[in-house]
Amino acid sequence: MQLLLVVALTVAALLAPPASRLLAAGATAPPGAVAGAVTGARPAADDDTVPAVGRTWPVGVRPRVPRGWEPPATVYGPGHRGVDLAAAPGAPVRAVADGRVSFAGRVAGKGVVSVELAGTGDPPLRTTYEPVRASVPQGAEVTAGEVIGTVEAGGSHCTAPCVHWGLLRGGTYLDPLSLLPPWLLHRGPSRLLPVLGVPLP
Repeated sequence: MQLLLVVALTVAALLAPPASRLLAAGATAPPGAVAGAVTGARPAADDDTVPAVGRTWPVGVRPRVPRGWEPPATVYGPGHRGVDLAAAPGAPVRAVADGRVSFAGRVAGKGVVSVELAGTGDPPLRTTYEPVRASVPQGAEVTAGEVIGTVEAGGSHCTAPCVHWGLLRGGTYLDPLSLLPPWLLHRGPSRLLPVLGVPLP
């Protein structure tokens, strides 16, 4: 009985999603259009849930994540309000899920695209991508996997070219990786590990 309990707890621990940080090896935007430009946006609350509606990564197949999501402890506290995805300049940037382009333009010299995701509640979830040269206009309906722009050569805050991918619900920052289902994260099949110190029945 004790062995079954240990095995069950081990399996549960293996199936639990890891924290995203473990994956880490001119125009004026409307309020809340860009994760880095939202004034007074609050950190994520414990009750904010994100449906895994993503059907593709924004760039590449499974891009390297140089920096993961690090929610700030306070509204204006330090943190990283999104994830950085390694991407070469000119690489296509795709919508991760169906939605409507709520902003496509420049903010503080950076190209930004923001997409409100369909069927994700009120207010809807909103993804942001920067620095991106938009290929879709504001108001356009987009589908998962559709190209919405290309990675710009400049404007990235990473040491190497990257896309900053953000996720908000209203003024609340959330972890964008939580949009992706396990099969897209390639976490692999569950494995039973040996349990030491427990006698066999």
